[in-house]
Amino acid sequence: MGAQLRVYKRRIQAVTATKKITKAMEMIAASRIVKAQRKVAASKPYATELTRAVTAVATGSNAKHPLTTEVDAPTRAAVLLVTSDRGLAGGYSSNAIKAAERLRERLASEGKEVDTYIVGRKGVAYYGFRERKVEDSWTGFTDNPAYSDAKSIAAPLIEAIQKETAEGGVDELHIVFTEFVSMMTQNAVDDRMLPLSLDEVAEESTRKGEILPLFDFEPSAEDVLDALLPRYVESRIYNALLQAAASEHAARRRAMKSATDNAGDLIKSLSRLANAARQAEITQEISEIVGGASALADATAGSDK
Repeated sequence: MGAQLRVYKRRIQAVTATKKITKAMEMIAASRIVKAQRKVAASKPYATELTRAVTAVATGSNAKHPLTTEVDAPTRAAVLLVTSDRGLAGGYSSNAIKAAERLRERLASEGKEVDTYIVGRKGVAYYGFRERKVEDSWTGFTDNPAYSDAKSIAAPLIEAIQKETAEGGVDELHIVFTEFVSMMTQNAVDDRMLPLSLDEVAEESTRKGEILPLFDFEPSAEDVLDALLPRYVESRIYNALLQAAASEHAARRRAMKSATDNAGDLIKSLSRLANAARQAEITQEISEIVGGASALADATAGSDK
């Protein structure tokens, strides 16, 4: 019985150590969420105004540009998938991967080939294990992205959208990331970055009661769009990376809180089992003492006769 009690004690010690680790990770994730939320809020005004400027240029001119021009029969699309570098975040990365798979199936059903670009080691590992082709990948910064990371990601995507499809270019550019809604809600979404849907932007501005600004283009609308194209793609990717980082921290905090609570419940259960084992051991020892005393009394009584 003593051996069983020692087993319970060792398990309690191991689970207690695990609980300390998960609690620390929960607190770290909670502290990082606030910083990530501030970065998301700070990036939105720039992205919004840049989109409005691009829309104003496109609607105020007849310029044909990859940023705004729809291809009559698109045959190739690029998909940028944003996942995590680290695990212990619940279903964060798997939900983004599932959303990318659904998008891939939809694009394939429309007769489009898909070029995949991936951010995060989890996505790279998923595609690598299945031996699927990945055009390019980036890792090492998903929990704290910088604008320079967005620029390095945007460069090959901009090059692909500017090329002719026959030369290895793409007609559409999509991004799959996890949108941060609240501390408890994060949704994996897919969004088409290019070509920019002018109708949707105009409807959104009308709904908000906004009026698109009027601009004079120097030297030309095409040159303005050429200058805005990289800035627009970089800002959209940067905002997506920031939202994904906030979502990752929120998902990890929730997962670690659940793990901490489960560890606490397991410790209570093991403590009850250990107490029961100790009580059984004490009861057995008392029984042995009583039995020994009784046997000794019987032996003494027999010798007296």
